[in-house]
Amino acid sequence: MNSKLTAACYRQDAATVARALLGTVLVHSREGLVQRGRVVETEAYLGEHDLACHAARGRTARTEVMFGPAGHAYVYLIYGLYDMLNIVTGEDGQAQAVLIRALEPLSGITGRTDGPGRLTRALSITRRHNGLSLLGDTLYLEAGPLPEAVAVTPRIGVDYAGPWREAPLRFVVVGSRFVSQR
Repeated sequence: MNSKLTAACYRQDAATVARALLGTVLVHSREGLVQRGRVVETEAYLGEHDLACHAARGRTARTEVMFGPAGHAYVYLIYGLYDMLNIVTGEDGQAQAVLIRALEPLSGITGRTDGPGRLTRALSITRRHNGLSLLGDTLYLEAGPLPEAVAVTPRIGVDYAGPWREAPLRFVVVGSRFVSQR
């Protein structure tokens, strides 16, 4: 069994954590079922100054969990259809997060995981997980093998974010067939 990531792993800036999460294993344990998938794609959101980050609109009931502490799930609904799993990072008050965009299924996963909405559906991750500590036994990340090669690109779907739409904050395991498509 791999070791669970510690709180210190999440207390770094979102870009550092987003890259470091590639190769780790996301585990969701529920009702006797344990689902495991290797993280193959992430995006970093850097706080209130990042116009693509939800925190850019200020501190609200929706974004409160983003302001800390690190190592908690930030799960929100997008387009009224899809729950999105983010990991809160950085120091308290910085409102940084990493979106988990895609997983390579390892065990217990039957649905598609090549996109952030698909992976939350396949793992039954919903807004009820919002604020959940990733240091517990329900939803957490374990250390995994480092990827051989990583590509860095602009994030997907943030055309509204002015100059931030081109920021190189999407991290992808090169060659993974589970990476989401633009």
